[in-house]
Amino acid sequence: MASLNSRSGKLYIDFRYKGVRCREQTLLADTPANERKLNRLLKQIDADIRLGCFVYSEYFPESPRSKKFIKDDIAAQKKKDAMLGSYKSANQEIQGISTIPFSDFAIEWYHENEVRWKESYKDSMKIYLHNYLIPEFGEVEVDKITRPDILKYRARLMQPKDGKQLSADFVNHVMTPLRMILNEAADRYGFRSSFENIKRLRIEKRDVHPFSLQEVMTFIDAVREEYRNYFIVRFFTGMRTSEIDGLKWKYVDFELQKISVRETYVNRRTQTVKTIGSARDIDMSSMVLKALREQYDVTGRGEYVFANAEGNPVDKTNLRERIWKPTLEEIGMDYRRPYETRHTAATLWLAAGEAPEWIAKQMGHSTTKMLFEIYKSLCSESHSSRWQCV
Repeated sequence: MASLNSRSGKLYIDFRYKGVRCREQTLLADTPANERKLNRLLKQIDADIRLGCFVYSEYFPESPRSKKFIKDDIAAQKKKDAMLGSYKSANQEIQGISTIPFSDFAIEWYHENEVRWKESYKDSMKIYLHNYLIPEFGEVEVDKITRPDILKYRARLMQPKDGKQLSADFVNHVMTPLRMILNEAADRYGFRSSFENIKRLRIEKRDVHPFSLQEVMTFIDAVREEYRNYFIVRFFTGMRTSEIDGLKWKYVDFELQKISVRETYVNRRTQTVKTIGSARDIDMSSMVLKALREQYDVTGRGEYVFANAEGNPVDKTNLRERIWKPTLEEIGMDYRRPYETRHTAATLWLAAGEAPEWIAKQMGHSTTKMLFEIYKSLCSESHSSRWQCV
């Protein structure tokens, strides 16, 4: 009878095969979650042995003991291949199971996919899984989660709690890994995904509130001197917060008068840009060129263009609360998101009659579609005939 034991805090498997007692050490810590995982493995081993399809080297490729069963492995693999599609169902029938709990599958899914994710995306996924999905569906087998279960849970997430309410956009982000996990489980275990035809919650389109050129200059004149160059570059390049905060001097070319956007600074980590299209070269205007030359005299010996006293990138929350908000209040302007600096750059370029293709390239958009969608109300104000609204 196969069993699971612990040695020095690590789990090992103990079973008999072909009259031989086999002990295989694992690297898994002795935890309830790992015990559940290995108990499932034991059931699968037992099912394979009973089917005559147990390939020792397939389960324990690094084990010296696998050499004893080379001939048995060849015979077992041939039988397994001969069974073709019936092997999986026969194996599961012997085990008496069809799927696994959501929590276990979700964790396996995460580890299988994290290699292709940015660190910031991993952080978000951990929040969605461990703060929301696993507490709700953890012990339920993946094929037992129904469409009503999903819809009821989503409705609960949208209910105010302690005076706060999650946005529809955030709830959609929580639902995304749930959909991906259930769809993947459905493919692996051969059931119909319960997430079919569940549409995303509607998100009200947020209006843009760009600054006029006069408002930009008023803000720049009022902001603290040590942040003036930062906001000049931000207002007149359309760079995202993560892009300008992560801008390094090696990406500033004074000779060609270009800024190369290649890295971002997110959650106190430097990483690659958001999308392939986000990697771009921005043309410097005379005002941006002058601001960066002045900034070089301040931080040119360091790595980052805009840095704190320790040479690290500026903290976006600190900047918003201590610089952005007070400056708006000082000039008597209603609050707007710092992201409006990006919208401002686009609208100023439009008002100047710049070509849509050039603007899209500066912004990091692959096409002009987003420009038309976001700024269509400004089309008729542009001096370019290509921007006449119809």
